Amino acid sequence: MTIYYNRAAAVQYARTWWNGRNPNYPSFSDDCTNFISQCLRAGGAPMSGYPNRARGWWITDGWKSGRNVGGYYSNETWSYSWTVSNSLRWYLETAKTGLTAKRVQSASELEIGDVIFYDFQGDGRIDHSTIVTSIVNGVPYIHAHTVNSADRHYDYTNSYAYTPNTKYYFFKIDDVFN
Repeated sequence: MTIYYNRAAAVQYARTWWNGRNPNYPSFSDDCTNFISQCLRAGGAPMSGYPNRARGWWITDGWKSGRNVGGYYSNETWSYSWTVSNSLRWYLETAKTGLTAKRVQSASELEIGDVIFYDFQGDGRIDHSTIVTSIVNGVPYIHAHTVNSADRHYDYTNSYAYTPNTKYYFFKIDDVFN
């Protein structure tokens, strides 16, 4: 079965929920990747790998019966890649089915609905994730959670987290999923 990525739907979801939390999903104090996963799912990206937390990208409704204690749920029913930036980046680099993407070298290669990851220390470990919601004069602007952001320049140079060592990982989400 062929599934098409609806970039406009992913962006609309980001625009709707950038400054709030959808009650149909868990919320975390570090919520950036959970938010990006929700956007991708709203765009039609298929989940895969359940119940393998280390190798899939998925969430179930089981989290609703868990208890939120300090931003953590005791009944974890989602993959690491659903909620952890470094895990989602790894998943996108290696997935061959379901949600797939290609890493590109430049922000200018991105479209709306694509994803940008940030390694603020430049140590190879991803710290943050965002979704491209508009392109202005060839420059991506993003939406994000954790520090809720809308229509922010992708480079994050105005962020407290930015350092001169910041590295960017640009991912084009595939338009067709198998």
